[in-house]
Amino acid sequence: MNAETRSEMFSRMLKTIPNPTTELNYGTPFELLVAVTLSAQATDKSVNLVTDKLFPIANTPENIFNLGEDALRETIKTIGLFNSKAKHIIQTCKILIEKYSSEVPQTRKELESLPGVGRKTANVVLNTAFGQPTIAVDTHIYRVANRTAIASGKTVLEVEKKLVKFIPDEYRVPAHHLMILHGRYVCKARSPLCPECTLLELCEYEEKNI
Repeated sequence: MNAETRSEMFSRMLKTIPNPTTELNYGTPFELLVAVTLSAQATDKSVNLVTDKLFPIANTPENIFNLGEDALRETIKTIGLFNSKAKHIIQTCKILIEKYSSEVPQTRKELESLPGVGRKTANVVLNTAFGQPTIAVDTHIYRVANRTAIASGKTVLEVEKKLVKFIPDEYRVPAHHLMILHGRYVCKARSPLCPECTLLELCEYEEKNI
């Protein structure tokens, strides 16, 4: 796939999704960090149900740390892996308070040093909260990238590196959410809505692919 085709694909996605953003509810970078941490192996909808209860009572590192691990665990217990997530969030709050003046750091290295924060979570926070041109390759992005041939790869990291290399500069920031939302609602894992897809004649999808 050439650069002109990739540019046209992102242009069409942006016309279809003019305000691409996360479907997680958040108001601050810290709230987003907590929500993304909770979202591992969970749906955005289930996370929003939890944070809609949590954030009104505790939405800063100090407040959640003071809430305590037991109370936090009880609040998020409907989320998968809630035990480890509660532990990691409390540990993260302590580090943010002591090392970063309760502010969320804005580099991948610093974010990945926080408990429970991996490359994917760091990329989501950098892109969504701070507008950095990062790509967090989830199942939707991996599928769309391979199906369309925007950036084919056999691993998440390979796809991420190719996307960072191939995405036209003007779409580097919105590309992350454009591809997630396109994958979630159009380019579905099962029964993709190809006849309704704005990328149909540009896409290189074949049934043998993902």
